Amino acid sequence: MDSVSGFSERVSQKLEKWVDNIKMTEHIFMIVLAILTGVLAGFGAVGIRALITAISDLSFSGNGSLLDRIIEAPWYVKILVPTIGGLIVGPIIYKFAPEAKGHGVPEVMQAILLKSGHIRPRVAFIKALASSITIGTGGSVGREGPIIQIGASIGSTIGQLFKVRTQRLKTLVGCGAAAGIAAAFNAPVAGALFAIEIILMDFAVAQFTPIVISSVIATVISHQFEGNFPAFPVPAYHLESPYEIIFYFGLGILSGVVSWMFIKVLYFFEDLWDEKFKFPEYLKATVGGLMVGGIALLYPQIMGVGYDSITMALNSNVIWSLALVLIFVKILATSLTLGSGGSGGIFAPSLFMGAMLGAFFGYFVHQAFPNITADYGAYAIVAMGGLVAGTTRAPITAIIIVFEMTKDYSIILPLMIVCTLSMILSAKLSRESIYTLKLVNRKINIRERAEVNIMKSLSVKDVMSKEFSPICEDTNFTEVVSLIVSRRLPYISVKSRTGSFMGIISINDIKELLFDKDALQFLIIAGDIVNPKIERTTPDMNCRQVLEIMNRIDSDVLPVVDTDDNNKQIGLIWRKDIDDTYHKEIDRIELTSDLADKITLNNSSKDITFLEGYVITEIPVPNSFIGRSIRELGIRSKFGVDVLTIKKKSNSGEEIKAIPQANYTFTENDLLIVAGEKEKINILKGYA
Repeated sequence: MDSVSGFSERVSQKLEKWVDNIKMTEHIFMIVLAILTGVLAGFGAVGIRALITAISDLSFSGNGSLLDRIIEAPWYVKILVPTIGGLIVGPIIYKFAPEAKGHGVPEVMQAILLKSGHIRPRVAFIKALASSITIGTGGSVGREGPIIQIGASIGSTIGQLFKVRTQRLKTLVGCGAAAGIAAAFNAPVAGALFAIEIILMDFAVAQFTPIVISSVIATVISHQFEGNFPAFPVPAYHLESPYEIIFYFGLGILSGVVSWMFIKVLYFFEDLWDEKFKFPEYLKATVGGLMVGGIALLYPQIMGVGYDSITMALNSNVIWSLALVLIFVKILATSLTLGSGGSGGIFAPSLFMGAMLGAFFGYFVHQAFPNITADYGAYAIVAMGGLVAGTTRAPITAIIIVFEMTKDYSIILPLMIVCTLSMILSAKLSRESIYTLKLVNRKINIRERAEVNIMKSLSVKDVMSKEFSPICEDTNFTEVVSLIVSRRLPYISVKSRTGSFMGIISINDIKELLFDKDALQFLIIAGDIVNPKIERTTPDMNCRQVLEIMNRIDSDVLPVVDTDDNNKQIGLIWRKDIDDTYHKEIDRIELTSDLADKITLNNSSKDITFLEGYVITEIPVPNSFIGRSIRELGIRSKFGVDVLTIKKKSNSGEEIKAIPQANYTFTENDLLIVAGEKEKINILKGYA
């Protein structure tokens, strides 16, 4: 491993020198990396599809489509092939890359949230191999999740080789994910939206251009090898009557219920396999494959990605009773495959369930109202989007991806209705999506991301302004106006004759009185127009709490009063000052994170000098620190050093980074990245 790490470091240094030599701007540099990510992810998507096809042909030989060959295969082949697939996949994942287990997207999201976008390079290869074997041998999963994880791994690896800073690395992970979904479905727009809406969870992402470029490049690569065809060729459908929209409302509700059911059943079986079945991890996928094979004896349609069955439903060639049964059988088979440790995605199963739900629902609607409804294939198309929206909670991506897969604009109106209703109802029944629930189960708070944690770590006393000049309550109206105008401030504090804080006067409070300023000069004083109900803050509050108050009362400033005396004003806190401090903290974290990333366990004795006499280094947590918080220890005041990052090992062996907060309590597995004067660092090392 040391030789591999050394080789990687040498490559990174050469690439970094090459970039410096050609004097490339950062924006162009990111576009070049996005193109490279798109090319490699596009080839990765083509490669995994070819590998799945090769394994499928080897597993189920014969003539006709894959579904025909599975149906015609002897009973023992249906049972043995997925069992053997699980027997191969289990040890590969267990030994080489545990994060390749499951459907992949939550692992990418976890890398964004906790690891600043770092994904091990080996994940791409292991995920491709494990997923291809799982799907090719009949595992009831999709290929899109693996392609997304492979693309994200490629983007992360490229970013690590070129040593891009943290935010750029996350963008490259998004580029890889977008390229993967675009190449998988021939859907470049949906690929970009998927990365923004699901992976990065931020529509305001600044690096939207590289993500779009990667998505387009990967689609071009896919076209070159696979052709420019819709993923699902379907007949042209259109609304037969405006009244038909009513039925799509019903389909949206059903889609939301089935989406919720899929989420619940999937994680029920994952918990069941993890907690109840006490036998070696690397053998669980074998048992899961055996169970899926048993189900396939009656319902062979559930094996593999199921595209043949989906196409039949979209073309109105499936029996309604079979479609109804396949919805629930597919939920069970996919849950068994993933819960037992197989590798694959949930995108294709969602499309499969949606197609069957739509075919079942549309059959009865069309039978009852043949003159105002389309054939049930139209409902199958729309319900595919409904299941994707309900499970992923990404309605925009769902709408665009179904549109791009079918190239049929006429379905867009019912598609919007079904996707929106499905997402709303599914969210009412289950707060988390099929992706985020796995993160929540791992105790990862996806809603309180780094930005929120930074706001919580900033105290009012560190941001507030002590420069304020309160006026007395008996100041006349004309003087109040003159002071506000002369100071060019929209707010002014008011104190009583005894010096107690009374409240604040804002320009909005007096603007309607300005026209009668002369008449009111001796009739109104500051005490008459002050707002005594203004919310007050204290120095020990954090900026997150302050912003919540500001947003609630629509104010850009709040008074700061003494913690022990609510009537003693000690300052003001402004929204602009909070924003400025936040952005400075973001810059500091990115800088220190980039420096900290250069320190590993393999070179923990090496200090990085960033100023003369000042170093950054990594040390194990001292025994005397364990069980105590940063605030309790007073590390900065006692030792004169700053804790930049806290690294620890999770149960699966993965490295997790935490942003240090005052209330963080140290554990024995912690590793501290600290910065300060070399002499003071050495004193702290002595405690370790």
